[in-house]
Amino acid sequence: MSRFVLITPSSEFEQKVRLAVAGGLQGHVKSLPASILTGDMDALLEQLALERPEVLLFGPGIPVEDALRLAVVVDVKFPEVSVVLVHDDHPEIALQAMRSGVRDILSPLADVPSIRAQLERACQASASRQRTAEQHPGQKQSGLVIGVFSPKGGVGKTTIATNLAVGLGKIAPMSVVIVDLDLQFGDVATGLYLNPEYSVLDAVSGAATQDSMVLKAFLTAHPSGVYALCGPRNPADADRVTSEQITRLLQQLALEFRYVVVDTGPGLTEPSLAAMEQCTDAVWVTGMDVPSVRGLRTGLDVLHQLNLLPETRHVVLNFADTRTGLSVQDIEATLGAPVNVSIPRSRALTLATNRGVPLLQDKVRDPATKSLTELVQRFDHAWRAASQRKLHRRVVVR
Repeated sequence: MSRFVLITPSSEFEQKVRLAVAGGLQGHVKSLPASILTGDMDALLEQLALERPEVLLFGPGIPVEDALRLAVVVDVKFPEVSVVLVHDDHPEIALQAMRSGVRDILSPLADVPSIRAQLERACQASASRQRTAEQHPGQKQSGLVIGVFSPKGGVGKTTIATNLAVGLGKIAPMSVVIVDLDLQFGDVATGLYLNPEYSVLDAVSGAATQDSMVLKAFLTAHPSGVYALCGPRNPADADRVTSEQITRLLQQLALEFRYVVVDTGPGLTEPSLAAMEQCTDAVWVTGMDVPSVRGLRTGLDVLHQLNLLPETRHVVLNFADTRTGLSVQDIEATLGAPVNVSIPRSRALTLATNRGVPLLQDKVRDPATKSLTELVQRFDHAWRAASQRKLHRRVVVR
């Protein structure tokens, strides 16, 4: 058995991989010649079955179409294997790779420490899928569906949703999708500086409802390695999307992605309520002002009466500022729930939003970056497993 299988004609890249593994990863590397991709597919699959790798790397010098063709088969035959494609990062290639089952893309110019870090991450993802398969034999495990909600508009909900998606993309590259369910005036495309060809309306119609490959064709790749399903261009098209279609859409995406981030419109609309029923986690966003805090409290009370509250709650205080006359304790007392993450008012965050480049994409040094990272960490499976008792700890305004 080999923990890593590498297919490449590049001896230079092979040497870097071997140095990366020897420098801190257990297991060894099995190198296969690039010519094996043009030979007997059954023989290649038998070789992989014999090696049982955790990570399969398609190194530089391999035609992309050959690598992606095998990736599709490996994704079906050996779903626990993390497939890594070594290629220049490009949205079109990334989208094709995602549809083929590739879990990560590695630059051919990556240095040894970067290769080691990505291999370690790929091994962790493989181990997680292996545990899931053992716990739920024959059953495909759904990813987390994280809804971002607020009864009031203007609290920075889309900014938080886009940063959350980009941050999760660093934990699980190519395994994150953000869905814009503010169907009339959604801003996910603007927040990510995207010009999508397709929208939610395309994804809930026709063959996409039955075929995940067709559904993935309607996603838009983002340079950070996440995917977006944006809202319709015409606000009138919102009426053409039903609650039943939203339910089906989120169920499909949860089977294909490790994380599904749902940005909802303000208020308790039908699309938001339909999404809420599918969410494993709800991120509740409030500003540091009386109307938004009271609006959130009223919304939570209504949802509690309807028994629609997702199992896991994360309360985010946005635009936190001690000069507003309110304290975190005041807000917690009004909500009847602890604030989990406090994001300070930030010029850098506002600038990033206006540029369409999420703060976590550029790694800007700012207090808001630290707070957004804390929010992202709450959805890291390893962190959640170790910190369940601390999910509702008190925060302070910085």
